[in-house]
Amino acid sequence: MINTPHYQLRRDTFGRLLLIGEDGETQAGVVPVRAFPIASPEQGIALVNPDGQELAWIDRLSDLPEELRTLVEAELASREFMPVIGRIVSVSSFATPSTWLVKTNHGETSLVLKGEEDIRRLLSAGLLITDSHGINYLIHDRYALDQQSRKILDRFL
Repeated sequence: MINTPHYQLRRDTFGRLLLIGEDGETQAGVVPVRAFPIASPEQGIALVNPDGQELAWIDRLSDLPEELRTLVEAELASREFMPVIGRIVSVSSFATPSTWLVKTNHGETSLVLKGEEDIRRLLSAGLLITDSHGINYLIHDRYALDQQSRKILDRFL
């Protein structure tokens, strides 16, 4: 069990997070949700119940005791999956929908881009690409990609 001035956080026998408030009330199935998962992933994390109601707020992960931070980070990692594209190997067509073969930090994979609107620009040179299955792929800096990847990407932007 992990204690903070306002609540306790621990796992139940099924591995779900339990939040125990100052009043002793227990909420099962608590989920941490990042407010700004790309722009500021270490700041602004809500602990919400299964209905999405906010129960607690964490300003910065670094402010938490190490044991609590580790627990929250492990829970975030188990539910967040966002491969980072390092290279675009090929595309089936420059018209959409098209199948892209990409190399990510999780290995080589293919994704189907339904339309150009599924490529969103982020702050600076970042891009967020959503495939036909709803999986988000991140490109931290499109200008840091190799020349072939930039050339392919430019055809869709």
